[in-house]
Amino acid sequence: MTGQNNILLGFYGDDFTGSTDALEFLTLAGLKTILFLKQPTKADVEQFPDIQAIGIAGKSRSMAPKAMEEELDPAFKILKNFTPKHVHYKVCSTFDSAPHVGNIGTAIAVGSSVFNQQTVFVSPSAPHLGRYCAFGNLFAKMGTAGDGDIYRIDQHPSMSKHPVTPALDGDLRTHLAKQTKKSINLIDVTKMESGVEKVLSEVENNSAEILFFDGLNTSHLQTIGSVFNTYAEKQTLFSVGSSGIAMALGLDWASKGIVSAKEMSAHYGENGPILVLSGSCSPVTQKQIEYAVKNGFEEIALPSEAVNSSKQKEIIASVVSEIVSYLKQGKSVVLHTSKGSNDPRILESEQIFKSQGIAQEAIQNACSSTYGFVLGEIAKQVLKQVDLKRILFAGGDTSSYAASELHISALEMIAPLAPGAPLCKAISDDALVNNLELNFKGGQVGTPDYFLKVLKGEKIN
Repeated sequence: MTGQNNILLGFYGDDFTGSTDALEFLTLAGLKTILFLKQPTKADVEQFPDIQAIGIAGKSRSMAPKAMEEELDPAFKILKNFTPKHVHYKVCSTFDSAPHVGNIGTAIAVGSSVFNQQTVFVSPSAPHLGRYCAFGNLFAKMGTAGDGDIYRIDQHPSMSKHPVTPALDGDLRTHLAKQTKKSINLIDVTKMESGVEKVLSEVENNSAEILFFDGLNTSHLQTIGSVFNTYAEKQTLFSVGSSGIAMALGLDWASKGIVSAKEMSAHYGENGPILVLSGSCSPVTQKQIEYAVKNGFEEIALPSEAVNSSKQKEIIASVVSEIVSYLKQGKSVVLHTSKGSNDPRILESEQIFKSQGIAQEAIQNACSSTYGFVLGEIAKQVLKQVDLKRILFAGGDTSSYAASELHISALEMIAPLAPGAPLCKAISDDALVNNLELNFKGGQVGTPDYFLKVLKGEKIN
């Protein structure tokens, strides 16, 4: 029987792909980790012997502040009830957020209240994903794998032009100050270079309500892990940041013999044909779609009218019929809502929602939830007609909603593919969905051959 005191960490992911990112790094760190698609009860957790980390796959990145409060307060309280050493609010490694949507300041306010914590630690860096923090500024590689160029986040070719949360300032302190009235401080890279004792001293002397930690490499992450674990000895520590926090804690736990890193095969095996459902508008995903089509995938462009309720049923039926036909011929399929940020369907979708009287600030959530529903419904209907074994969802916001349509209870990692996007096994009461192999990737994740690698079950370097 699993006891609550065995839980080292509980986390809430602000979108689905970010949640599987944390699932991967905790699993590889050696922790038995289960990602729930609902707020878990004690009975849910006790189904998994020796569980050490619990995740909740959330949707807060696409929510307005008030909706975030209503979502996060009960979620944090549920995680707190398992008495973990840590509770981590997992955000995207590019710190996607804005005052009106995905407001990280709101998450910090809720977390500091639930955990009665005067200072919230924030660690955005994830060097394993090509994300670096120096003197409070965030730098990101183009993509998360390969040899992409590195840019300050406000100069990044993709993130500076994000259609909802464009990165307008490289300094995360300035960025976050637009989302909160709490005081903000930083332990910069020069202090991180001095090691654990120096950083602990800096933390002790800090009086700010939010404390950022710079990070450029694995050594810095290990220091962060040691500092965070020191503060978690007294009571549950609430923190905010990327999957770098999961890696940091894992590095420190491994150094103390609490966990042992898990080796998993770099080749899981082909299980095709596969279905790719993309709600991403990232240029990285655009290149992946184009590469896949050039290498044997069939392409279907989902019309923007799919968000129109009066035409939805007809469009879904037509698309499902086309997908099923291709899959029965043994052909993998990629269905997309857009190809890059300049796809006219993005503006067309917004215009449809505006015509329905939806306010500008609510359009992003309407797009995510509606396209998520459509993609999830398509997947569900395809599964009824084809013995499909593996599905890939691209796009963090839409995949959160799409996965919920499949009635998945939880996910467990089964193989690493790309950093931050593992191959997972679905746990569900629905026989069509249970044991289905699923991969969830954020817009910025992966090399151009990503979809082919997922088809083959091969790790992406």
